[in-house]
Amino acid sequence: MSQCTRAMQAAQLDAALPQTQCTRCGYPDCQSYAHAIAFEQAPINQCPPGGQEGVRRLAEITGRPAWPLNAAHGEETARAMAIIDEQWCIGCTLCLKACPVDAIIGANKRMHTVLESACTGCELCIPVCPVDCIRMQPITGQATGWAAWSPAQAEQARVRYRRHMQRQAGRATIATVGPSSSSGPLARHHGQHEPAPGPEQPMALHDNRPLQATGAAPTKAEKHQILAAVLAKAQARRRAQ
Repeated sequence: MSQCTRAMQAAQLDAALPQTQCTRCGYPDCQSYAHAIAFEQAPINQCPPGGQEGVRRLAEITGRPAWPLNAAHGEETARAMAIIDEQWCIGCTLCLKACPVDAIIGANKRMHTVLESACTGCELCIPVCPVDCIRMQPITGQATGWAAWSPAQAEQARVRYRRHMQRQAGRATIATVGPSSSSGPLARHHGQHEPAPGPEQPMALHDNRPLQATGAAPTKAEKHQILAAVLAKAQARRRAQ
């Protein structure tokens, strides 16, 4: 099989995957797994969200046997949605960054919530939560695999993942290049000037109390120390429930 033919098959395989971007297959996303299958670097039975029906679809494309789902990568279950316990959420934004389809909304030190229509049930938000305030709630009853997930939902997840990756790439570019200089031609043309940087503002805790009411702004080490204390206290309260 030529490289071009394999690339075309990879696109077909990617279209047949559920696009949950859960990484349970052992690859960073569905497209990478599809590429590995097409180039005979991975078997076709490593996608729990697709279930046995998903294996059958991949077998039909590749001509390989539809082996049972490999339990080492997980079991076929009902689709679940992430639920954030708002009482315990500290607004750390770690789950926002972990979600591959931007299904979690919120702001720094503000309560987060999950968009039910966008959550793929990937569970990637679970391990990053420092206060264990996220749980998975099954929402499809007895339906599992592709019976619990439609082609329209898969396409929506694919689009959201692409946009997520584009935003990440944009942030990486900005971080590498840095902000444009206010002395550049565009700034001069519009008569814009970069304001002089002011003193660093005290970082607020979850209850909006400043770290320091007066005096110099805390150092980075002091911020980390205080945040660690807040997380430890929240975790202790959580365990005491």
